Parts: sequence; structure tokens; C-alpha cells
Amino acid sequence: MNETNNLSLEQQFLLKAIEQQIKNLNKKESKQYLYLNLEYMLVKDNIIKFLIKNKQL
Repeated sequence: MNETNNLSLEQQFLLKAIEQQIKNLNKKESKQYLYLNLEYMLVKDNIIKFLIKNKQL
């Protein structure tokens, strides 16, 4: 894997903490969590595109 794609130690810790939290979710809660995360990712993508388009990044 390319080094730029590796997670930092802080990101690895956060990922492990979230993994522990989602282990106890039922199917409905898991679907809601997945949907919410996808929505956040799309918003983040739009912000990045906006910043690049306006050369603020």
C-alpha cells in the first residue's frame, strides 16, 4: 500500500474505538449508521470539490 494511504496512529485508534462501538449494533442500527456515514462522506467530498474548484485548498 502507498504510504500516503496509510492511517496515522490517531486514525488507527479512532477506527478501533468505532469498531468496538459498532459490534453491539443490531441490523437496523447498523443500516442507519452506514447510511449516516455515507451521507457524511458525500458532504465531505462536496466540500473538497468546492475548495478545489475555488482554489482554497
